[in-house]
Amino acid sequence: MQQPFIYLRALRHADHTVFNVQDGQKFYWDNQFGTSMPFSSGQQVKRSVLDAALNALGATIAPITFNYEIGKKGELGNGEPWSPCDPSYPDQLLGGWMKAATGEITVKRRSPLSISAMRPLHPLLANLSKENATFDRSDKPNHHPVRVRDSEGKQLSEEEITAFLEKNNRTLSRRNWIPDLKRASGLFVYDVALDLRTLFCVSLNQHEPELRKDTIEKLRLAGWVESKNVFGACLVCPKDEREKIIAALAHGLIQWRITSNQARTYSPMETLAVVVSDNANRPPSFIRAKLKEGVDKPAAVPIIDDSTVLEGTSLFVAPTAEGYVAGAHGTMTALDNAEAELLKRLRTFDYERQ
Repeated sequence: MQQPFIYLRALRHADHTVFNVQDGQKFYWDNQFGTSMPFSSGQQVKRSVLDAALNALGATIAPITFNYEIGKKGELGNGEPWSPCDPSYPDQLLGGWMKAATGEITVKRRSPLSISAMRPLHPLLANLSKENATFDRSDKPNHHPVRVRDSEGKQLSEEEITAFLEKNNRTLSRRNWIPDLKRASGLFVYDVALDLRTLFCVSLNQHEPELRKDTIEKLRLAGWVESKNVFGACLVCPKDEREKIIAALAHGLIQWRITSNQARTYSPMETLAVVVSDNANRPPSFIRAKLKEGVDKPAAVPIIDDSTVLEGTSLFVAPTAEGYVAGAHGTMTALDNAEAELLKRLRTFDYERQ
């Protein structure tokens, strides 16, 4: 009998890049090894996976309603964004939703994808560096205007600017200094747990509803099949639609890329190895790190362990791994094979008769 979960771990290499634009790069502190750990949040990884899946489907993201509120004094405030809460949108089906509108019953669906942050394989196998940069247009100063305001907000004329510069012995450059930009490098892993029981099944429970009644009727008319899983009565996505989403999801889980701004810091973030398993404890054992022994300063080495074959677990190693992991032996079709393995497992599960 097939296990109702798929677990995936992937190892990636990143080189002088930015995962997310927050103070240059998100990071946290590792107390044991005393180092900063750059990371990409699980939410960002999830959004990137969904973006890749939607691109493969040729579909667009579900429309989100952004709410604003005007206060008594005219101030503009943010309200809660509303999801359509409709699994006929693939990103809603895979990503889940929650809507808690005033005067309405709250509807929420947990995503069948549990995704970790992409973080260093080991604290000693990644680095957070800093650099300074400039926004520089000083090569053509006459082409780029300057705008100067005084302490009261009044804009100075050209004559007043010139007088100020002469009086205070100053210049106005067309150059902005940008200090302490953070950049991430090293070996990083992300983990995914995929719950096949809820992947294509949406609960019909109306005590803690996932769906509004009008959406239930819409899905029934669209061919969604009424069935039952371990959580109770549910609607199951039609087979033809499932097949399309399965292919896109397998592609997205392996081939996704960071979709935040990397205009100046692009890194391919190549995937070195992937483990797919039905056991949550096995992927971290196949892709791991080990502390060196007999050294004065703590050091770690990455390990891709292909010495053991375990039923229910498959390891795929790309040629790029050979440049970063001693003893790794990659194949050109490794990532395609990993995608095919995911496809096989996703297609084998009986979603309509669990």
